[in-house]
Amino acid sequence: MKIIQRNTLRRGGFAGLRETRLVMSPRIFRNQCESGTSPGLGKFAYLADARFLPLGETRMHAHREIDVISIMVEGRIQHEGSLHDGHELKVDDIQVQRAGGEGFRHNEINPDGEKNRMIQLWVIPEVADQPATYQLFQAQAGERTRVYGGSADQDSTIPARTAVEVAHLSAGEKLEQAGRCLAYVATGSGLCNKEKVAEGDLVDTRDLAYKAKTDSKLVLVFET
Repeated sequence: MKIIQRNTLRRGGFAGLRETRLVMSPRIFRNQCESGTSPGLGKFAYLADARFLPLGETRMHAHREIDVISIMVEGRIQHEGSLHDGHELKVDDIQVQRAGGEGFRHNEINPDGEKNRMIQLWVIPEVADQPATYQLFQAQAGERTRVYGGSADQDSTIPARTAVEVAHLSAGEKLEQAGRCLAYVATGSGLCNKEKVAEGDLVDTRDLAYKAKTDSKLVLVFET
């Protein structure tokens, strides 16, 4: 088992946000991967833990042939862009945008006078030149919410072998995931395969067994 601690990595950012990158796949970033980051798993290529400055924004920018998953942890975001313009994301909302071959443009804005927090993931699509799409999910207490991945015979999530789930656990609850898994502790603390972990820890392990010491929110990435 390997643990990468957010607070040991470089804090960077651009425009109106500051972020720590924990996953940077060489398939996208090549020789620009930052020291200490994970290369990802399967098509999972990027994870950043970001705080927007008060009234900060990313500014309008474009993506193509990447699937972008944004998870709100604290505060709000006003979403602008070519997909679902004008939507507001609140705590526990998860926004999934597929750029595909069509591509999309977006700007994420913090409308408040205090910092917020958002975790963003990128997954490389398995099939190129797909149409741009938008989905919105809300994570629920005591549940594992699948927000990405699954079989091709369903349309509730973008079909893919790489799965992304958001799990909310109350103190004392347990979670297991067979096979190799990347788990990011977004909030809370617990024991992961009997080793202590806390907010900001990215765990790369096989046969994950997590027991929450305090109320916890985890981002799970694994292959199906």
